[in-house]
Amino acid sequence: MFLDAQPSVASPVAEFVRSYPIHSTHVIAHIRKATQGEIALHNCHPFRRELWGQYWVFAHNGNLPDFDPENLGFYQAVGDTDSEKAFCMMLETLRSHFPQGKPDIKELYSVLQEITAVIAKLGIFNYLLSDGVNFFAYCSTKLSYIVRQAPFAAAHLIDHDMTVDFREVTTERDRVAVIATTPLTDNEVWTQIQPGELLVFQDGLPIKYAFT
Repeated sequence: MFLDAQPSVASPVAEFVRSYPIHSTHVIAHIRKATQGEIALHNCHPFRRELWGQYWVFAHNGNLPDFDPENLGFYQAVGDTDSEKAFCMMLETLRSHFPQGKPDIKELYSVLQEITAVIAKLGIFNYLLSDGVNFFAYCSTKLSYIVRQAPFAAAHLIDHDMTVDFREVTTERDRVAVIATTPLTDNEVWTQIQPGELLVFQDGLPIKYAFT
């Protein structure tokens, strides 16, 4: 989950999700406050592209005012946001480094970290990126996460007087990582990702320190 702002749980979006439950191992949601590009469907996050036979999904919170690459190579932006252009450059960099196919996570992380550092120099570049197996989270200025697993407890939302008892909607085998711009609950301990830090999550756990 990736939020620019914290919407009320009574919002139409929340009501829609309640009516049509979404089941997935990886979910990226983004509430966009436009800094570049018109307010239009083609500029909406998350963006999706294919690489190595897998779909990659990307959302960016921030602003890259001086980022306007002339040639993105194989990947071209459909809209006119800095976010989509950055995503295209990241995938093009990965594709050019590993033309034969997807590398192991250590090699993938190393190249992704390099291109992230280049783009991050141009502005605010908080992002989430997933290939359906690995879930990358980069903090430029502000990003936090929490990992929930058994024994589950109840969580109280910060911006709404509502409590969710996760014991009612989980099993003992479940583990869930939630990543957001700011903590969403006020009775749990969230971990702040440090500026300049790129984390990788697998099966609901951050694994960065296992291979760096």
